[in-house]
Amino acid sequence: MVTVISGGVGAARLLQGLHRRIATHDLIAVVNVADDMVLHGLHISPDLDTITYTLANEVSTERGWGLEGESWQAMKMVGHYGGQDWFSLGDRDLGTHLYRTQRLNEGVPLSTVTAEIARAWGLDLTIIPVTNNPVRTMVTLAEGPGTGEEIGFQEYFVGRQHDIAVSAVRFDGIESSHPAEGVEAALDISGRIIIAPSNPVVSVDPVLAIPGIRDHMKRRRDRVIGISPIIGGKALKGPAARLMTEMGFESSAVGVAKYYQDICGTLVIDTADAALAPAIEALGVRCVVTDTVMSEPGVLDALCDTILDL
Repeated sequence: MVTVISGGVGAARLLQGLHRRIATHDLIAVVNVADDMVLHGLHISPDLDTITYTLANEVSTERGWGLEGESWQAMKMVGHYGGQDWFSLGDRDLGTHLYRTQRLNEGVPLSTVTAEIARAWGLDLTIIPVTNNPVRTMVTLAEGPGTGEEIGFQEYFVGRQHDIAVSAVRFDGIESSHPAEGVEAALDISGRIIIAPSNPVVSVDPVLAIPGIRDHMKRRRDRVIGISPIIGGKALKGPAARLMTEMGFESSAVGVAKYYQDICGTLVIDTADAALAPAIEALGVRCVVTDTVMSEPGVLDALCDTILDL
């Protein structure tokens, strides 16, 4: 069994490759929900949906999120009325959020709703939100007129295009949360636990911060394989490199190794960072060097083969 700690586009692509190689009942995605939000009265789960749409081969190839062949009439109407249209929701995508919100209002837990949505797309692997409790990533602005203000992750990431420094990241509700059913069991019995090449600060850390999760990972450290999302000091997409620096970590594969040092026995890094392997090994983390840019032809399949052969 393979469990993947997942968040966002990088995790979705990795899961797509693993899905082609592993029997579906042996593949589990444990997914970040701290960037979920309620907007227009709807419960929106961006990471869960990106992973589901990608595995169903329905994700927009142009954007990497949302559905292919979208129309945007509902958002245009919201804008026409002067409503909040800064977070774009396609007309097809809205159907997912309407269904999720309906089921949650009926008292069904998010993990059950997620399984229902996955089955509707014909997926038979297990996709689990790390928790059914509301946990939200909050960031404190470090510059501009709003210095010191705390805002939600989506307002930072989408509304402000993550083009502003932050001084702190907090996961609201984390203390009263607990792992969703099946998460701890997956961590305990999996032969490999893979940390996808997702943003360590706002995609992976909210998973690790759920009470009990980090302890399970520590106990299975020799089975944990991380993949660095930082290549040549930069993130391929999003604010991972910047947030690493702002949180006091080096923006490099070595910084990622230090971030995961207590829970990760092996770190896979890109060939561009091969010279950093000795520094990573010096931290007590086994280092594997290979191509990791999954958008390049053939790399995703080769990367998955490398991980499964470790």
